[in-house]
Amino acid sequence: MTYIYINPLITAEHENFRLKIRDFAENSVGPKAAGLDATGTFSEELTSAMGKLGLLGMTVPGKYGGSDLDTLSYIIAVEELARIDGSQAATIAAQNSLGLAPIVKYGTEEQRQKFLPGLLSGSRLWAFGLTERNAGSDANNTETEAIRDGNDWVINGQKIFITNSASSLSAGATIQAVTGMKDGRKELTVIMVERDAPGYSCEPITNKMVWRAADTGKLYFNNCRVPISNTLGQPGQGPHIMLETLDSGRLSIAAMGLGLAQGAFEMAMTYAEKRVQFGKSISKFQAISFKLADMALKLELARNMLYKACWQKDQKLPFGKEAAMAKLYCSEIAKEIADESLQIHGAYGLIKESPIERFYRDQRILQIGEGTSEILKLVISRHIGIK
Repeated sequence: MTYIYINPLITAEHENFRLKIRDFAENSVGPKAAGLDATGTFSEELTSAMGKLGLLGMTVPGKYGGSDLDTLSYIIAVEELARIDGSQAATIAAQNSLGLAPIVKYGTEEQRQKFLPGLLSGSRLWAFGLTERNAGSDANNTETEAIRDGNDWVINGQKIFITNSASSLSAGATIQAVTGMKDGRKELTVIMVERDAPGYSCEPITNKMVWRAADTGKLYFNNCRVPISNTLGQPGQGPHIMLETLDSGRLSIAAMGLGLAQGAFEMAMTYAEKRVQFGKSISKFQAISFKLADMALKLELARNMLYKACWQKDQKLPFGKEAAMAKLYCSEIAKEIADESLQIHGAYGLIKESPIERFYRDQRILQIGEGTSEILKLVISRHIGIK
C-alpha cells in the first residue's frame, strides 16, 4: 500500500526524496532487518550504503562534503528508515543530529575541516557522549572530569548508552566533562575525543531489547589525553551546547516514532484485510476498523506537528517547545499504535517471524531516549510559563 502525504510544507522535491529513501529502506534494509536484529549485528555494509546515499551528513554544508538538505528532508529520511527498521534509523539520527550538528554549529573552521569530511562517506561515525550512570535527565550531574595539563585535557570518567560509539566505524565522540568550578557550580565543557586518543577505550553493549542492530556502547577515559584545540565552543558552555543539540535531536527521535508507527499501522492494515474470521476479513468488524481509524488519526496529528517543528527550525524560529511536543507525542503514539497493531495480529504478533514483534520492542526506547516523556512534560511546562 502506498501512502501519499498531503501537507502544505511538503514540496515535490521532498516527496521525490521520500520515494528514494523508501525504495532503499524497503529493498536494501528490509530483507536484512530481521536477521540483523536476531543476531544483534551492527551492519557496516548498510551503514556504508547509507553513506553513499548521502544520509550520513544530510544537513552538513556542501563545502564540507555534506548534502546541505533542509531539516524536513532529513526528518523524512529518518521517518522512512524507521518505517522499516529502527536500528538503521537510529544510526542515521545519532550521526546527523548528535554527532555532526554540534560540530557544524559550534566548531571552528579548522575543526570543521578536520572532522567533517571524513565522517560523511559511511566509513566513519561520530558519537555524542552525554549519558553517564548518574547523569541522564540531570545532565548537570556529569562526573567525567577533564583537567588541563599544558596543551592537553586529561580526561577521566565513563559514558554509557552511547549510539555509534563502539563499532569499528566509530571515530570518536563529543563528550561533556567537568573542567573546574565556577561560582560554586561545575564548569561543564564539551570536548571532541578521537578514538586513537591515549587512554580512550570503548565497549559494545549487547543483548539489548531494542535497536539490536544499532551500535550502542560504553566509553572509558583513563588519563585520556586530548588537545585543548579539540574543545568545542568555550569552556563552561557545555550545558548550552548539549541541551541545544538535544532540541534538534528530539526531532529525529520524533521521526523515528512517526516512522515506526506508520510501519506498524501498515502491518495492521495488511493483516486485518487478509485475516478472515466468521466469514469476513477482520477489518470489517467495528472493533478492528475503529482501531485502525484511531491509528490513522494519531499519525496525521503526529506528522503535522513534527513537520511544523521542522519548518520552524528551518525558518530560524524558536522550536524548542515544538520539538519537545513532537518528540513526546510521536513516541507515545508509536507505543500505542505498535500495541494495537500487535493486538490485531493476535498470537501471530508474538513470534519472531512477525515484524510487529520487533517494532513492539523497538518503540519502547522512544519514550526514554533524548528526554523521557516525563522530562519532556517538564520542558513543555516551562515553555508555557510554569516555573
